Amino acid sequence: MRSHPDLPLAARVVGRVQETRDIFSLRLALLDATERAGYRSVPGQYNMLYLFGVGEVPISIVSDPDDGGPLEHTIRAVGRVTHGLERLRVGDTLGLRGPYGRGWPLDAARGSDVIVVTGGLGCAPVISMVRHMLRHRETFGFITLLQGVKHAEDLIWRRQYQTWAALPDVQVLLASDQGGMQWPHAMGNVTTLLDQARIPADGIAMLCGPERMMKAVIPLLTDRGMDPFRIWLSIERNMQCGIGHCGHCQVGPHFICQDGPVFRYPDIADWIDREGF
Repeated sequence: MRSHPDLPLAARVVGRVQETRDIFSLRLALLDATERAGYRSVPGQYNMLYLFGVGEVPISIVSDPDDGGPLEHTIRAVGRVTHGLERLRVGDTLGLRGPYGRGWPLDAARGSDVIVVTGGLGCAPVISMVRHMLRHRETFGFITLLQGVKHAEDLIWRRQYQTWAALPDVQVLLASDQGGMQWPHAMGNVTTLLDQARIPADGIAMLCGPERMMKAVIPLLTDRGMDPFRIWLSIERNMQCGIGHCGHCQVGPHFICQDGPVFRYPDIADWIDREGF
């Protein structure tokens, strides 16, 4: 048992998938049975993954909290810690703190149509919410999923998208800036998909990915009648502590690690895609 709630717990890698050349997924199980039974998260939250002697990084939880299985995290190897995590194999251990932050607005989404717009690996923070909505299908309305990537090979979870697209009352639209000869979907960025998408004027939107992309999508949604207060964004910053102490993730009056990473658009509108924030 931890002496302090923000000390890392020991977790074991119980599954690993190499999604692309530099993207991989880890399935983690807490070693302590009591901590494992008491762990609770909501879609959109993240954990701090700690590699002993190297450091720690914030990583979104992509598994549905109601799944009851290991905690799944999808990671791009881009720095010292993530390259170290990439070298882990089944049976290895690491530290885990969390869950942290504010997740997606489950209460606001219940009974509503939902449109999800993501770009690149920015899809990771919404995957747990999509899985949750599909697990509780009767609770949510029509679900529209838009995913854009820069290169076709960056599209992970292809079979998952195919499975989702075959479900009733689910629309899946995919786009790539660079598709290649075998790319069967749209060419261009994710905004090119909005003309084909079912956009619910009285529904709710969840956006995740590069801030410039999200900033471009928002007026395209509001022009079609969506209420800005029903548009939610997941914001990414340099979150080094997860508990609002270090200040690295402060944006204006907000600490992304605690006040976010999910924000209602009007609450963060003045701060997204601004240099120096």
